[in-house]
Amino acid sequence: MPPVTEQRSPHHGNIMIVDDNPANLKLLEDMLSQQGYEVRAFPRGRLALAAADQEPPDLILLDINMPEMNGYEVCEQLKSSARLSDVPVIFLSALTAIEDKVKGFRSGGVDYISKPFQFEEAQARVETHLKLRRAQRAERDLLERTLGGAVEALWELVHLTSPVLALRSHAIRDMVLWITKRTGLVDSWQYELAATLCLLGCIALPDDVFERGYRGEDLSPDEDRMFHAHPETAARLLSNIPRLEAVAEIIRSQQKPGATPLHLALELDRRIYRGDASGAALSGLRLSHRFDGRMLDALEGYSPTVAEFEVRRIPIRRLRAGMVIENDVLSNDGKLLILKAGTVLTDIWIERLENFAGARGAQELVGVRIPKLAVVSEHPE
Repeated sequence: MPPVTEQRSPHHGNIMIVDDNPANLKLLEDMLSQQGYEVRAFPRGRLALAAADQEPPDLILLDINMPEMNGYEVCEQLKSSARLSDVPVIFLSALTAIEDKVKGFRSGGVDYISKPFQFEEAQARVETHLKLRRAQRAERDLLERTLGGAVEALWELVHLTSPVLALRSHAIRDMVLWITKRTGLVDSWQYELAATLCLLGCIALPDDVFERGYRGEDLSPDEDRMFHAHPETAARLLSNIPRLEAVAEIIRSQQKPGATPLHLALELDRRIYRGDASGAALSGLRLSHRFDGRMLDALEGYSPTVAEFEVRRIPIRRLRAGMVIENDVLSNDGKLLILKAGTVLTDIWIERLENFAGARGAQELVGVRIPKLAVVSEHPE
């Protein structure tokens, strides 16, 4: 039996070293590479900044005294970059005065190793900060997945509550994306989320109240109060979700005149929903002088996406997500409405229909509108 050899498990981490001293650079590069790190070495700060922007490292070891640009300046530029600001920087320097160390921390460094250094100490600090970065990334990824799940659940709630709300939300989101892409608006993701969920508060409204209110038709005082309260309802739901506070505020202010793409998109969609052509609706908004000219210009050429469908009657077992219910789906006795006409099918809606069919009976063939690109087999399964 061959002898068992001890194998060192590689450390995962992409490390950048910046030092104008070739001997120091080579020594650190060799030592860290032997420990399993992926290492990139640079003798100048500008070269390192360009390379980091191309491929952000997990950690940077940065000398202070360098020509052209010292370590403090390199670190400050890193921290001013949205792409690189969270990369940890450990300073390497023969400067040992307390004011030098304080300056390093103020410029954005997370640690400071004095030269000459013991490699064991440098490696221990490197691994400590890499572990911290991995933990921060894991926490951020978890938060983003949680946030994404919360938004998806809220959107699904809109979708399940009313086909009309879902269709209008889609249209508003498309307009907002059209505006933000053409104007280069900062934090466009916030406006995209706000547009997606801006009608969330309408799930509390009867369908007819929403439709009449959205078209601008007459409402009773109580109905008018309900309709105009929906932005506050949605904002209240979202304000309890971390990182959505700004989105909640955009939604809360959606009915107030101002230079926001959401307000413009809502007004344009309401006119289109009333039956105006998109070009005529946009011209009317321009004549009102209530909206930002750049955003109005961005919408020139916009027209709502018109999907092409074919109408089919197919068995429940062959329904697929994305199909649209053509007529109300009722129970066999005709007394129970299971799905409304206009509902865009999702996996949840299909499961609901299958459950009703199994437990209480439902019509065997369902009339649906199928997008032209969708393919439904003609042969029974």
